[in-house]
Amino acid sequence: MNNKIIVFGMGYVGLSNAILLSQNNEVVGIEINSEKVELLNKKISPIKDSEIEDYLANKKLNLSVKTKDEKFAKIADFAIIATPTNFDEEQNYFDTSSVDSVLENLSQIESQATVIIKSTIPIGYTNKVKDKFKNLNIMFSPEFLREGKALKDNLYPTRIIVGCNKQNESELEKAKEFAELLKEGAIKKDMPILVMNTLEAESVKLFSNTYLAMRVAYFNEVDNYAIKNGLNTKDIIEGMCADSRIGNFYNNPSFGYGGYCFPKDTKQLKANYSGIPNSLIDSIVDSNQVRKEFIANTILDKTISTDTVGIYRLIMKSGSDNCRSSAIFDIIKILAKERKVVIFEPSIKIAPEGTELESDLEKFKKECDIILANRFDKALENAKEKVYTRDIFERD
Repeated sequence: MNNKIIVFGMGYVGLSNAILLSQNNEVVGIEINSEKVELLNKKISPIKDSEIEDYLANKKLNLSVKTKDEKFAKIADFAIIATPTNFDEEQNYFDTSSVDSVLENLSQIESQATVIIKSTIPIGYTNKVKDKFKNLNIMFSPEFLREGKALKDNLYPTRIIVGCNKQNESELEKAKEFAELLKEGAIKKDMPILVMNTLEAESVKLFSNTYLAMRVAYFNEVDNYAIKNGLNTKDIIEGMCADSRIGNFYNNPSFGYGGYCFPKDTKQLKANYSGIPNSLIDSIVDSNQVRKEFIANTILDKTISTDTVGIYRLIMKSGSDNCRSSAIFDIIKILAKERKVVIFEPSIKIAPEGTELESDLEKFKKECDIILANRFDKALENAKEKVYTRDIFERD
C-alpha cells in the first residue's frame, strides 16, 4: 500500500473519499454512528449513491470503518476530516466544532499525518487552526460533489484543488502529493490540478456553490414572472439557454434550493461579506426565501380552507434519501397554518409540526385535493391532474 490514510466522518464526502483512496492505499474510516459502522463493514452503503453501493459490494477496497482508532491516526500519512459543519444562525457562522474536536485529538496524540480538511468551512478557518495547532500540518481541499453522485464526481472530477501555504516548500510538496493520490484513484485523468493558498481554496468552495445557488434562484424568479403573467416558462428558458454563454444546465425551476450545501454555504458567504460592499450575494439568500413564500401563497390561492394539501416527498432531489434543509419545509410551515397538510415520505416516521403522515401512497393521492411535488414522479401519473410542480424538464 502506498499510504496509510484515516478519514473522519462517513457522510457522502468522507465515504466517497475513503472509497476512492482505498483502491490504492490503506484507509481507516472513523464514524461515531455505530449503525453506519456496522453497515459499512458488511459492505452495505448507508447512503443512497449507486457508485458507492457498487464499489462497496464489488470492488477490492482496503477499507475498514471503526468508531475510534487513535493508534492508526498517530501513524497515518494523511488524515482527512469530513465531519459535518452546519450553519449556526445565532452565531452567523459555520459550527466547526466537529472539525475542532478532531484537530484537538490529532494534536494531543501528536499525529504526524498531513491533515486535509474537506468539511465546508468559513474563509480564514484553516489559517486560524494552523496558528492554534502548531504541531499539525493542516491543509484544505474543497469538494464539489452532487448528492447521490458523490463517488462518481470523485471518479470523474472537474478539478482537484488543494489549499496550503505555498511559500512553505515541504507543505507545497505534500499538497501536490495528496492531489496526485486523488488523481490516482480517479477514472478521469485529465482534470486540472490547482494548488493554491488556503484562503483562495476556501473561497473557491463558497463562491462556487453560491454561484450555482444563484442560477437556481435566477431561473426560479424567471418562473415567478412567467406564472404571474401567464407565460410559458419552458419556452422562455429554452430560448435563453440555447445561448452557449448561458448553457442548458441548472435551469429547471424548483420550490427553492436546499440540501447539504447551498443553504449553509450561501449564508456563510453572506456572513463573510459583512462590511464588504455587495448587493448580489445578499440577494441570493433572500431570493430563495421569496421563492418559497411565492410557492406557498400560490397554493393558498389555488385552494380553499377545507382542502387537503398533499406533499409528495420531502427529499430535495429525485432518487435521493436526503431531506436536509429541503425547501419544502418552509413551504409546509406557511401552508399548515391555513390548510390541512398530509405528507407522503417513507424515509421519516414523525410528521413535521402541524401535519400528518400517510404511508399508503394510493390513499394519500385519493385524500389530497392538491399534491405538491418538487420533482415529478411516475408514481403520481394516475393523479397527475392534482399535482402542482414546477419541474418543467423532469430532471434535477
